[in-house]
Amino acid sequence: MAQLSADGFAFGGPLMRVDEALALIGERVRPVARVEAVSIAKADGRFLAEAIIAPLDLPPFDNSAVDGWAVRHADLTRDAETVLPVVGRLAAGDAWSGPPPAAATAVRIFTGAPMPPGFDTVFMQEDVVADGDHVRLPPGLSSGANARIAGEDLPRGREALEAGRRIGPREIALLAALGITEVQVRARLRVAVFSTGDEVTEPGRRLPAGALYDSNRFVLGALCRRMGADVTDLGILPDDRVTIAGALREAGRGHDLILTSGGVSTGEEDHVKSAVEEAGSLTFWRIGIKPGRPVAMGLVGEAAFAGLPGNPVAVFVTFAHVVRPLLAAMAGGRLDPVRAYPVVAGFAYRKKEGRREYVRVLLERDGEGRLLARKHPREGAGVITSLTETDGLVELEEERRTLEPGETVGFIPYAALL
Repeated sequence: MAQLSADGFAFGGPLMRVDEALALIGERVRPVARVEAVSIAKADGRFLAEAIIAPLDLPPFDNSAVDGWAVRHADLTRDAETVLPVVGRLAAGDAWSGPPPAAATAVRIFTGAPMPPGFDTVFMQEDVVADGDHVRLPPGLSSGANARIAGEDLPRGREALEAGRRIGPREIALLAALGITEVQVRARLRVAVFSTGDEVTEPGRRLPAGALYDSNRFVLGALCRRMGADVTDLGILPDDRVTIAGALREAGRGHDLILTSGGVSTGEEDHVKSAVEEAGSLTFWRIGIKPGRPVAMGLVGEAAFAGLPGNPVAVFVTFAHVVRPLLAAMAGGRLDPVRAYPVVAGFAYRKKEGRREYVRVLLERDGEGRLLARKHPREGAGVITSLTETDGLVELEEERRTLEPGETVGFIPYAALL
């Protein structure tokens, strides 16, 4: 089933803001209905189809956070040393057997061991003087110190992970700690990727005069796989409307999304627009983003369509800020908002108002220890080394027109976009 309504992204006014485009994705995109069960060992990168409710308390029992001696806080002398007899020993994996320890006693305990019945406080061993079968305990320790209470991390019955959460190593750790071995996740999105252009050549082949090796298809495939999608590589299509339209129709059967680069502008050799209109329906997004536009959205058969620009840097930026949220929405998931961290601008910049711009920068420390953003010397959207020789993007909002050295700006590391 197509994931976009045919008129879901119709827009004919001024340049659309990036946040407006993302709002439309959230409102109009329906997730795929396919759901499957996977083991937590294979769940990395997948989106939860249903919420996870804690089946037990975490931790499941009161236990010691340190090596030391467990006591009842009520047995301690408030303003003087307390001397207590040691009546037992508990290591991790042990359980107290027999009647609860008597009042005014101590139990030798180790990290992770269950607290003796009725005991509520643990002295760290370095704070205690052991004297034969007694321990000398200094005053001043608060009640409950160094004890982990059952359910303090997560109580039984509470939601542990929400539906739509993207599973990563942290989530897998929590699932395993709760004893969960299998989760229901959205099926992997099926994404077809191809490049267009008579000037584009497959890497490894002889490079004709006037030609370029195709990099877009490979970066898009890698980015989609990092989003948990299965990718079908459809290769390079020539600048021919009939050929492109046929490939689109074929890809529309059995894929959730068709993702292309190049050919979506309005030039005489840009044939993707007319091919999509022939094979399905197309609505251009006129997004105010640089590097970026044009970006196209539409439907081909049962698949959604997204057409990105032809320049590699523009492909990366538009995928990160438009296609990545689209894939998450189609997978029934949510992505945490991309956070821009404050850094100091080490460059001057001029931009058009009403357009959000992303500037490739390298971070370094200035003389005061602050993080300083240095702009890459080459700005072109085809300069791939401007991605490999920088640390991330400085985000300049639509309302800004100028940037002066020393101003605070928002920095987005590439790792946050992958």
